Parts: sequence; C-alpha cells; structure tokens
Amino acid sequence: MGDSTKGVLAMAAACTIWGLSPLFYALLSHIPPMEVLAHRTLWSLVIFAGILALQGRLAELPAALSTRRRFLLVALSTAMISVNWFLFIYAVGVGRTVEASLGYYIYPLVAVAIGAVVLREGLGALQAVAVALAAGAVLILTVGLGAPPWISLTLATTFGVYGLLKRWVTAGPVVSVTSEVLLFLPLALGYLIWLAAEGGLNLSPGDMALFVASGPMTAVPLILFSYAAKRVRMATVGLIQYLNPSLQFAVAVLILNEVITVWHMIAFPVIWAALTLYSVATLSGSRRAAS
Repeated sequence: MGDSTKGVLAMAAACTIWGLSPLFYALLSHIPPMEVLAHRTLWSLVIFAGILALQGRLAELPAALSTRRRFLLVALSTAMISVNWFLFIYAVGVGRTVEASLGYYIYPLVAVAIGAVVLREGLGALQAVAVALAAGAVLILTVGLGAPPWISLTLATTFGVYGLLKRWVTAGPVVSVTSEVLLFLPLALGYLIWLAAEGGLNLSPGDMALFVASGPMTAVPLILFSYAAKRVRMATVGLIQYLNPSLQFAVAVLILNEVITVWHMIAFPVIWAALTLYSVATLSGSRRAAS
C-alpha cells in the first residue's frame, strides 16, 4: 500500500471519528459544556504530552512559546480552538448538531474568504460564486429562522482563523496543539477546582470514563489528519473533509432526531452547490499546478 493510499485512509478515518463524535458528546449532554471542555483539555494534554514524551520531544515545548510572537500566536490559536471545541460540545448538548454540521460545511468557503481578505489570495470566478452562494445560504437561514445561524458562523470562523494562525506557527502539529492545550490548562483546572469546591463536579464512574476517553477522541483524529496532510494532495484533503459534516448531519437527523426546517432544506442544497463549485475550482487549480 503506497503512502498516498495510506494518507487517504488516515484522512477518511479522522473525518469519520469527527463526523461520529456527536454520538460521543451526546452522552455528556447532561453535563455543562464548560466542564466537558475542561476535561477534554486535561485529558488531551495527557495524550499529547505522552506522545511527545515517547518521542523524546518534550524539550520542544518551551521553544514553541519562547518568543513574544510565538507565544501570542499560540495564545490566539488556543482562544480560537477552545471556542470552537466549546461551541461544538454546546451545540450537541442542546440539540443543534445540524447547525454545527453547517458550520463545518461552510468552513472551507470561510477559509477562502479569509485568505482573500487577509493574505490577498486571488479568488477565481468559481470560488467567488461559491462564497457568494454560501453567503446566500446564511442569509436564507437568517431571514427564515429570524436570527443568524450564529453557531454555524462561529464554528466556521473560529476554525478558519485557527487555520490562518497555524500557517504562521513554526512548531510541528503535535507540539503546537500540545502547547495550545497547555496554555488553556490553568483555566480548565481552575474551573474544575472551583466546581469541586462548590460541590458541582460530575465524577460518576461512567462520566469519568467518558471524560478520559475525550483525550484520545481529540488526539487520534488530529494525529491521523497530520499524517494524511503530509502524504495527500491538499485538494484531496479538502474533498475528504466533507465526510465530517456529512456524517454529523446524518447523525443529527437519523440518530439524534433533530428537526430540519424548510429553511434548512433550502439552505443546505445551496451550500452543497457552493461546495461543488469550490471543489471543481480546487481540483482544476490542482491539475494546472501539477501540469
């Protein structure tokens, strides 16, 4: 089996874990999202630090935070991914996984828009139409539901900005993610200690088992994603990533029994059309670059 095939399988596995993760977090819906996030941070750090220790790379962590610029980039990345994780946990807990899946559908188009505005990357005609269609879908939901799909927009924007910041982080993926959860750890531990003092800490055996499992649930797909990104073309990575929100959407509708409004039934096909155009533009650009 070649490296490219292994990369595709790793990417598909990562997206499958992410796509099915609402089933996992639904089991914790009776617990406040901030408590779930705090435990996810703690146990993710255990996994990532353990991996670095096994690789003999723990000494790389101080270097990832050694200058003011590096520290600021990691701090901003920490803020973006923490908000993203919290909001996803919240969305699943309150029965809004459909809105979360929409966020990850529109994320690639938000990333394109961020690239155009911040990095001055040119937008092709198809990409511009795709971004406009995504904006139209958001407008449809805003008008139809009487409020913007703020969960979708925040998830897409925070992950888009997170991706932008990661372009400027010099540390490798495992080191950088470990440094992010390390920075958030004092807040997470402080919150858990406060909860314990108030008598509100959830420590039943079942809940604790799920809390501990949230560590590998977070770490494994990120490691698989990192493995795939080094072996598969970015165009392929982008296309396989649609498996994540597609599975989230299916889980929300078929298993979690979330309600789909007529406005969702109008907006989602518009988003899918936008993603089709975006994929065509990405694949065309990839073929031109390879020729």
